[in-house]
Amino acid sequence: MNAPAVTPEPLQLVLGEEELLVDRAVRAALEAARLADPTADLTRVRVAELTTPQLTELVSPSLFAEARVVVLEAAHEAHQEIADAIIAYGKNPAEGVVLVVLHSGGGRTKVAKALPAALKKAGAKVTECPKMTKAAEREEFVRHEIRVAGGRSDAAAVAALIETVGSDLRELASAAAQLVADTDGKVDEQAVRRYHSGRAEVNGFAVAEKAVVGDLPGALEALRWAMQLGVPHVLVADALADAVRTVARIAPLGRIDPFKSAGELGMPPWKIRKAMAQTRGWHPAGLADAMQIVAALNADVKGAAADAGYALELAIIKIARAHRRV
Repeated sequence: MNAPAVTPEPLQLVLGEEELLVDRAVRAALEAARLADPTADLTRVRVAELTTPQLTELVSPSLFAEARVVVLEAAHEAHQEIADAIIAYGKNPAEGVVLVVLHSGGGRTKVAKALPAALKKAGAKVTECPKMTKAAEREEFVRHEIRVAGGRSDAAAVAALIETVGSDLRELASAAAQLVADTDGKVDEQAVRRYHSGRAEVNGFAVAEKAVVGDLPGALEALRWAMQLGVPHVLVADALADAVRTVARIAPLGRIDPFKSAGELGMPPWKIRKAMAQTRGWHPAGLADAMQIVAALNADVKGAAADAGYALELAIIKIARAHRRV
């Protein structure tokens, strides 16, 4: 005898800006809807481009009883009329329709900011997808991905994986799953190094490590390799920013115990130890310059510069000069 299909939650709120987690939440909603009805259709629309009549049409019950999943993107951009319509619908959702509201948690207007609270009050299922900005959060994410894939790991393996792959969650998730599959579930540091041998030399972190110690030829060579292999400009820029900011945080502290300081700084001991070595040769004025350089680079690689590759090269040259500034 087949088990009865579980009815998916008709109103769902996905709260946060971590893209991978948001995508997974949407996929989970669709999969749940299709377990109940394999013909369930998916429609995605940005709230700023949606009118109240269009929303009404999207969430109205189908004459042919067709199941639907409607995803409202960027609900933090909602204006008063559409926000009121979403809240009104949430109080009395239609049968056969799953409404998934994606909201950053912020908003420019009072009504947009208040939307999540109103949807929670209406009984929405909430999935939290906060941006992962701390090292400890990324480490826990990697451990979770390995565990979910059926593997086991230790702290050294997790640190090595983040060091070689970088901070992009999609790449970390993919690498974790692949490692579990290739190692029969036992993911240790040796397995990570073996699997990713050669990759560390061409990712954004390798570029950043050479740049922050003033190795201009090495950094530019690593950048060229990274670009040839298709490493996204944004990932290289993020690695440079992370390296500079980490050095700027560690430099004023002088000699510290990495293990005792890990909790206070929110960094793993290995990262603190590496940053302590990278602080040699840096002076406050140079670090201030480097911070401004990576801040400008962030905008350049996201469209402000005509050529993101050239912007990266120029930023690395400027960071090397800042390293020499007394």
